[in-house]
Amino acid sequence: MATDTLTSPTGKTLLRRTSRTTTPKESSEAKTVRIVQDKAGRLAENEALLANPNVGAFLKAIAEAEGGEYDFKYGAVKGKKKDPWRFSDYSTHPGPGFGGRTTAAGMYQITIDAWRQHGGKMGLTDFSPKTQDLIAVELIRSVGVINKVKSGDIAGAMSPVARKWAALPKGPGQGNHYPAQPYEKYEVFLQNYHAAGGTSK
Repeated sequence: MATDTLTSPTGKTLLRRTSRTTTPKESSEAKTVRIVQDKAGRLAENEALLANPNVGAFLKAIAEAEGGEYDFKYGAVKGKKKDPWRFSDYSTHPGPGFGGRTTAAGMYQITIDAWRQHGGKMGLTDFSPKTQDLIAVELIRSVGVINKVKSGDIAGAMSPVARKWAALPKGPGQGNHYPAQPYEKYEVFLQNYHAAGGTSK
């Protein structure tokens, strides 16, 4: 800390210490405003990413591999009439499906924990189709490969993304990260990606 000297009226030499400036503590109100702005910014970023043709095609290919639909709980079957494992209330995550074993639900089989964590980053509290899409985008961002997907480097994106979705292969000629669960071959995933309008390197 820097010092200089002063002379008092009595002639005594005094040392003066410079004051230290500190960053004022953020008020709770300012913190709340900042968090809301951060969530709104993240939401806007993910909405822009969702509009990217390669990202949209990648999500469609994930949905094909997972076999989901927007109104599926775990255990629902495509084409089955009066399926008890479908839901119609999109106001919140629907919770556990068949056997109460897992909360994976919706088009991308998003668990309630993933919904809370990744939906919370954007201030989302429902489980609408749009919310499911946005959370899927956030899940891809969370493993650091969104730019690879945007650029069409699908093989390079697969292994990290396959940690989030068990039905995905790690890449060309490879299985998935979860040997006990079935997965879609990379060639089929890529075919579905291209069919949805995606381009690849």
